[in-house]
Amino acid sequence: MAMMMVMSISANAMSYNAARNEALFLSDKMAYELNLNGAQYGAVYEINLDYLMSMNSRGDVFGIWWSRRNSDLRHVLSVWQYDKYVASSYFYRPLVWNAGKWQFSIYRHYSNHNLFYMSHPAGYASYKGGNNHKSDHYYADRRISKSAPKVSGRSSHSAHANGGHRIAGNASGSRASRGGVLSSGRR
Repeated sequence: MAMMMVMSISANAMSYNAARNEALFLSDKMAYELNLNGAQYGAVYEINLDYLMSMNSRGDVFGIWWSRRNSDLRHVLSVWQYDKYVASSYFYRPLVWNAGKWQFSIYRHYSNHNLFYMSHPAGYASYKGGNNHKSDHYYADRRISKSAPKVSGRSSHSAHANGGHRIAGNASGSRASRGGVLSSGRR
């Protein structure tokens, strides 16, 4: 049963579309749980996409690209957000190697693959990856606000407690209508 809740991809380089879909799902959940603002959400999506597109072998899972991902996220997230990110193993270690396949840890925590809380991040349609190959500290020089959007009456587990529904903010910080998710399918 638990294995059915884990998404697996065989050990080949991930296609751009597969990496893009997985980066979107992972980034959406990070934006929700870490209360990311629009600029952070866009940067986190780019960082996750770069990491996933760099996966070519088992050694890449926790190798240089994982280290660069963590370094980049340290520049994008506030201290409390980064601490929560590290404490959430499904964010901190999004991929594991098992039986010759990459498995996405996020699906153990969020089993509904069609549930999204946020709209597409800035750059979703145009970013093709590669910032992590330009510099090992690409995001250190970018000015990204680390102030969280104000969302009233939200607990960190409200989506789970309410069957996956909450008032969601999109990448620009505006709010969706009450009742939950902005999309119910892969985008």
